[in-house]
Amino acid sequence: MNKIFNPKPETWSAILKRPTQTIDDIEVTVKEIFAAIQKKGDEAVAKYTSLFDGATFENIEVSSTEIEQAISAIPNELKTAIQLAKSNIEKFHSAQKTDKVIVETIEGVHCWQEKRPIQKIGLYIPGGTAPLFSTVLMLAVPANIAGCKEIVLCSPPDKNGKINPAILYAANLCGVTKILKVGGIQAIAAMTFGTKSIPKVYKIFGPGNQFVTVAKQLATQFGVAIDMPAGPSELLIVADDTAVPAFVASDLLSQAEHGIDSQVILVSTSTTLIDEVEVAIQSQLEVLPRKAIAEKAIANSKLIYVENDTIALELIDEYGPEHFIICTKDEEFYINNIGNAGSVFIGNYTPESAGDYASGTNHTLPTNGYAKNYSGVNLDSFMKSMTFQKISEKGIQNIGKAIEIMAEAEGLQAHKNAVTLRLANIKDLTGF
Repeated sequence: MNKIFNPKPETWSAILKRPTQTIDDIEVTVKEIFAAIQKKGDEAVAKYTSLFDGATFENIEVSSTEIEQAISAIPNELKTAIQLAKSNIEKFHSAQKTDKVIVETIEGVHCWQEKRPIQKIGLYIPGGTAPLFSTVLMLAVPANIAGCKEIVLCSPPDKNGKINPAILYAANLCGVTKILKVGGIQAIAAMTFGTKSIPKVYKIFGPGNQFVTVAKQLATQFGVAIDMPAGPSELLIVADDTAVPAFVASDLLSQAEHGIDSQVILVSTSTTLIDEVEVAIQSQLEVLPRKAIAEKAIANSKLIYVENDTIALELIDEYGPEHFIICTKDEEFYINNIGNAGSVFIGNYTPESAGDYASGTNHTLPTNGYAKNYSGVNLDSFMKSMTFQKISEKGIQNIGKAIEIMAEAEGLQAHKNAVTLRLANIKDLTGF
């Protein structure tokens, strides 16, 4: 582990650099697969599913029988846990609904804003060694609350052509309208262009590896929106002597086990805590089933000592963490002043795992410093704001002259005429 003491601000950028690989080679592969799927549709999807997932099958869509089998295969204890999480996520995201905004900006000019759901959305759910059924809840629940008509879910199959039962159970529970056995770049490309079996969507959500991340960014060039740029998971903890070292270590490891390119950072005003956390990490690491993965991520982790909370906050804001845990005596200082973080967890008894699963907040969050300019997924992510206006005769008289002057100043005579004709018509009818 890398211990760093009182780093100078000019070194922060290098110290906080994410361990992500170059995307040059990835882009070539992504573009090649996009072109193939745009041209050959399902045929190309099947080819890449066989190549990357080692699976070959006739029906790409999950059948009702497969869903029923998945429901039967899930232990009741897990079903209960998923239902609890779903309930909390529903409560938190339902509370985000907003009323229509109506304003009369001047007499006779009524403007209002309403939110409408994005009609067709695509969800990408990673499979593999950590099938993220929790992400199904995080995306499908607010999509349903928003009123999205089509919710298409893609997830990579195993070598037997199956999707993890927990993913299928959560998808069925949350009202996903179509579930497809396709993963990786080919899934993103198929939802971008549409194929005979896979619908084209208007916006794609969900995490993934570097290939999926680049694929989502390429999708935006073809008129499809995405939730946000995203990459490997990351966590930054700020802690002092009031923190429990074992808790801090467990939180760092909870993110480290996501993948070898995950990044975890501890910033502390206590050298004693840093030493104790380092010991606790080694102890807890030994018993983790995903030790090999976590160990590689921890090797790139940083334990950073700074002299005071003010310096710590400046460093944290420079990093812009996806997940940010506060375990300090003066937690209000960080709560009130943090500017860049995807989701914030406060106190010794608020593990990041709570947000990943069941507290109610969304775990689909900006990484790679995008917390500086992106929000995490929320109800509005599945909606569009539309503006409306209705202007009366009195209203056009009140703003007409201003429009004419501005349009003429910009050299747009037709814009001016659209108002002039109306004002003349009112004068003819009323004599005023």
